[in-house]
Amino acid sequence: MSAEGFRAGFVALIGLPNVGKSTLLNRILGRKLAIVTPKPQTTRTRILGIETRSDAQYLFVDTPGLHRPRNLLGERMVQVAQQSSADADVVVWVIDAEAGFGEEGEARASELHAGSKPLVVVLNKIDRVKRPELFGLAERLGRLAPGRDIVPVSARTSENLEELLKTVRSHLPESPPLYPSDAQTDLPERFFAAEMIREQLLLATHEEVPYQCAVRVDEFAEREGKDLVAISATILVGRKSHKAIVIGERGSRLKSIGQAARHELERFLGLRVYLELFVKVDPAWFTSARSLTELGL
Repeated sequence: MSAEGFRAGFVALIGLPNVGKSTLLNRILGRKLAIVTPKPQTTRTRILGIETRSDAQYLFVDTPGLHRPRNLLGERMVQVAQQSSADADVVVWVIDAEAGFGEEGEARASELHAGSKPLVVVLNKIDRVKRPELFGLAERLGRLAPGRDIVPVSARTSENLEELLKTVRSHLPESPPLYPSDAQTDLPERFFAAEMIREQLLLATHEEVPYQCAVRVDEFAEREGKDLVAISATILVGRKSHKAIVIGERGSRLKSIGQAARHELERFLGLRVYLELFVKVDPAWFTSARSLTELGL
């Protein structure tokens, strides 16, 4: 791979909760790296996804949705997003074209436009929006961030993603690849094990439970010669009532979560998985700095 004319750099995916940043990352990479659920604030920390092409290496950084934090966990999530934006070579501001944006979105757009970083505005979910509405939203963004690139895409259908990559590449610095060409992320498999268990936990529970739960992987051991990974994990919940909800009647919900998570992990790892789940009540896990640090948050 020739370094001449090659570009490489970090691209921060920034936006409000539930605008489709993780879906966009997965679609660009052509594989599932970030978990996706309909619930806001599914992404809690920085996730690096590496896409290497013949002329560029894109280091996409998926980030938690920007929101007004209510606890230490929320504060750390916002800090991760802000730091990722500050460290990036290019900032991609993702907007849900179907939902539009209000005063908070306007404030964020103006703030990002005022910064010195190259900025690309992405209007996502265009497959759900009529063209006149899309044009009106683009005009409004053009006034808020004049001179910035605005790229309409659909992460769900892949529409216009190549145009987005082309636009982002034009802002990347000339550089040789920063990672090996076959690298896909800088995160360990243990991290993705916890995330995929949490994804199924979020999909299986409702109301406040998803926002007061976390997953800690206690064991991740590949059994040599057996094509098997043994994983033991603890689901942390904030209340005793949440523990009962997660376990379900006679353990039915926990069993269902485990089966779905095991299926996802086997597809991700390419190995058979033996998965053992436990549930523990810890009312302070999302307000304790020590607990959050131990969880990598």
